[in-house]
Amino acid sequence: MKIKLLTLLFLLMICFTYQQSSAQVENVPLSNSVYDFLKEMRVKGIITNYNDDDPGMARFQVADRLQIMNKKKSRLGKVETELLEKYMIEFLPEEINKMNTTSLFGGNMKMSHGIKELFTDKQKYLYAYQKVNNNIFINTIGQLFYINQSKPDSKPNAKLFYGGFSIRGSLFEKLGYYLSVEKGGGIGDTSLMEAAFPRIRSNFKYVENIENIKNFDFTNGYMKFYSNPTEDMDLFVQIGREQLKYGLGYSKRLVLSGDAPNMDFIKFNLNYGIVSYSSIFGSTVGEFNKDVSKNFTKYFIANRIKLSFKKLFDIGVGESIITSRGFELGYLNPVIFYKFVEHSLQDRDNGTLFADFQTHFIKNFELQGTFFLDENILSNLADMTKQSNKTAYQLGFFYYEPVGIKNLSLIFEYSKLRPYVYTHFNPKNTYTAFGEILGNPIGPNADQLFLKLNYNLSDRIKFGLEYEHTRKGENIYGLNGELIRNVGGNVYDSYRQGTDADKAYFLDGIRINTDNVKFNISYEPLKSFIFDLNFVYAKNKNLTTGINSDRSYGFIRFTVY
Repeated sequence: MKIKLLTLLFLLMICFTYQQSSAQVENVPLSNSVYDFLKEMRVKGIITNYNDDDPGMARFQVADRLQIMNKKKSRLGKVETELLEKYMIEFLPEEINKMNTTSLFGGNMKMSHGIKELFTDKQKYLYAYQKVNNNIFINTIGQLFYINQSKPDSKPNAKLFYGGFSIRGSLFEKLGYYLSVEKGGGIGDTSLMEAAFPRIRSNFKYVENIENIKNFDFTNGYMKFYSNPTEDMDLFVQIGREQLKYGLGYSKRLVLSGDAPNMDFIKFNLNYGIVSYSSIFGSTVGEFNKDVSKNFTKYFIANRIKLSFKKLFDIGVGESIITSRGFELGYLNPVIFYKFVEHSLQDRDNGTLFADFQTHFIKNFELQGTFFLDENILSNLADMTKQSNKTAYQLGFFYYEPVGIKNLSLIFEYSKLRPYVYTHFNPKNTYTAFGEILGNPIGPNADQLFLKLNYNLSDRIKFGLEYEHTRKGENIYGLNGELIRNVGGNVYDSYRQGTDADKAYFLDGIRINTDNVKFNISYEPLKSFIFDLNFVYAKNKNLTTGINSDRSYGFIRFTVY
């Protein structure tokens, strides 16, 4: 622990020794739609620097890219220009004025004030204040859901809501901060609530369920330091909690998908020339148990290095470790090869390696892929039927404005996870947190075709259509839940030496095919108020038993941000 504190103090000294020019160091939440716009412009070739592998960006980084787009406005279409102007008001402080921004409780910035401005088409804050290089922005956040099932039974429905506030800002041009507090509840069918709002599946208050109403709470907060010690170098150090994603993936990422609970972490990022390096030491929890003595903490540790060749391609390699044994000084080191550290600690933890690539040499078209290797380092890879070959991969493309259709994105990805991926001989070291897989949720012994269409009708209206076809081989259990045959299809059932077959054939076991179709219309009639209309249809085919089932539901969601 002392080493960690000394490391932080050293990095803070670096941060405060050098000068830099930005006063918006705090991150943009991953839920912000600006990331979709940045991605589209990256594929189109308007901007050349966008990190899919570690997508959380400081506000000044988003602002810098918007300014680059503004200089190339002649290459943008009508809707793209509208979106650019919308986001410039949100992210560029110099764009703020009384005509486009309002603060309910005042402040000293050039904004309009008062309740009468609440239902206007202006960027909205509860309070905004800035002096010299310090600022603070306070805002409300919340959502309302109404969910109704149409098949197989049209009676089930649910209502869900949450609300809270966020405080963000920067100090001394070097320190960004963020705090959010959210509290909510729901009534009605719990399966519908969990389907429409998956975050609650791994929320302690919701799962504990000891109060008279289903309720839940979330909080995020962090401090983030930034410095540019020399030209073309960016250094970030962050400590706190927020949603993280790591590694590439158009659908769900193999390394860290962001579906599990937000973890507490220390994060280090360094960008210098064509090199990007990142390191994460994160703390999360194991599966929930009503016997609190059986609950435990586990840790997610990862690093990755990437080389970016402008207008050609990016290549990256990384690794991750899952451990439940508490703090290990070796894993607190941000610059070391963790897999060999794990070996030196007697190979008790769950280590993975991954490599990925992403192309940039074809206008409007991007290819990317990830190869994920769980535990075994390159031995027996020639025999892909062995249980020890716990490998996975993803291949896909992003096609912006295909065949000349303006403002349309076509995304395709294929994911394959061999048997036993994410499992571990120590059940506390599975690649999970609070019952959710940290990586791709289809889990081991499964593959998936993913297709997505996004269409920006205007800066206010967006359409989305997704299709997923998933094939999975599940383990065979007895009537009392005992494991009869392990085919590597459950993340919590690791290989049992001497009991399970050494050969693990892909999609062996109880074969289930699932088709999911999701349709979404998003409408933002006024800035900061969004209405979403969603429809979901899912069909399951058990090819082993011949039993089929299907389900459909829709929900309306209102968001304030």
